Amino acid sequence: MTHRTLPDRQNRIANLATPNQTRIRLGFPVKVLGAPGLRSHDSRRWQNSPHLSVSLAYLRDIFLYLERREIQFYRMSGQLAPYLTHPDLPAFHNQLDDCSTELAAIGDLARQQRVRLTLHPGFFVQLSHTDPALVARSGEELAAAASLLDGMGLDASSVVVIHVGGGGEGTAALERFVRAANLLPHAVRQRLVLENGDRQFSLQDVVWAHRRTGIPVVLDTLHHRCHNPEAVPMLDALKVALATWPENVCPKIHFSSPRTAVRTLFRDGEARIQMPLPHQHSDFLHPFEFIDVLQAAVSAGVRSFDVMLEAKGKDVALLRLREQIGKFAPHLSRHVL
Repeated sequence: MTHRTLPDRQNRIANLATPNQTRIRLGFPVKVLGAPGLRSHDSRRWQNSPHLSVSLAYLRDIFLYLERREIQFYRMSGQLAPYLTHPDLPAFHNQLDDCSTELAAIGDLARQQRVRLTLHPGFFVQLSHTDPALVARSGEELAAAASLLDGMGLDASSVVVIHVGGGGEGTAALERFVRAANLLPHAVRQRLVLENGDRQFSLQDVVWAHRRTGIPVVLDTLHHRCHNPEAVPMLDALKVALATWPENVCPKIHFSSPRTAVRTLFRDGEARIQMPLPHQHSDFLHPFEFIDVLQAAVSAGVRSFDVMLEAKGKDVALLRLREQIGKFAPHLSRHVL
C-alpha cells in the first residue's frame, strides 16, 4: 500500500476543515494486523500478574503506528486494565490509581495526535437483565470504563458503546434498561452511547431508550440491515441516529460488510460446509456499499461523523477501503480521513 506524503496529508486535513462539509474519519477496533508484534493489551492470566501499566506501554506503540498510517480513530481494548472489577481478585482493583501518571500521559499523546479513543465493553454488560446482581456488575464495569477515560483526561467524544443487553425482547427489557441507565452516576452515563442490535432492539427501540435517558445512538449499518422491522431507509436511519448526539460531540457509527465466504469445518475426519451468516463480519469492507452510504450522506449534507469499521481485517481493511474510495470515488476522498 502506498503511503501519502506529509504535504498531501496537510492538504487533506485542510480540505476536511472546510465549513459545512460532511467529514468522515475512519477507525478500527483493538487488534493491529498491519504491524506484526503490536499488542492491544496485557492478556496474561491473573496468575502472571497482568497490569494496566503494561497495556498502556502497548498502547503507546499502537499510537506510533496510527500516526504513521494517518489514522485518528481507534477503539481500545476493553481489557486494558485486566481483572479491574473482578470481585474475587481485589489485588487488581487499584490499577487506575497505580497508573494515574501513565494514564494522563497517554491521554496527552492522544490529544497531540488528534486520535479519538473509544471503548466497547463485552457482552456481559447487560443493564436490561432481570438479574439485579448482573445489572449491578454491569454498572461497576461501566463505571470502571468511564474512570479509565476520565483518567486519560479525554473529552466527551471518547465514549463507551453498549447494547440494550439480554433479559428478553420487547418493552419490558427496554424499560429495565432505562431504569438502570438512569440510576448510573452522571459521570458514567455521560460517557455512554447505545448501539442497535442485529436480532433484537432495532433503531426505533434504541431511539425510544435515548428519549428516556439522553444516551446517544450509534447506528450499526449491518445490524440495521439485519434487523429493521420498521423498514427505515439507511439514510433516514443515519439522520435519526446523528440527531441524538449533542451538537458539541462528533457522532460515530459502525460500518461492516456481511461475510460471504463459506468455511469448511472438519469433525471426526469428515468435512462439513458452514454457510456464512448475514450478521457475521467479513474480512474486508465492500467498497461500493460504503461509497453509497458516504455519497448519500455527503449529498444530504448531514453533520460530520466518524465511522468505526468492524472488519476482521482491522487496520488493513481500513487502509484498503481508503485506497478504494480514492480509486472508485475520488470526488469523495476529500471527505474522508
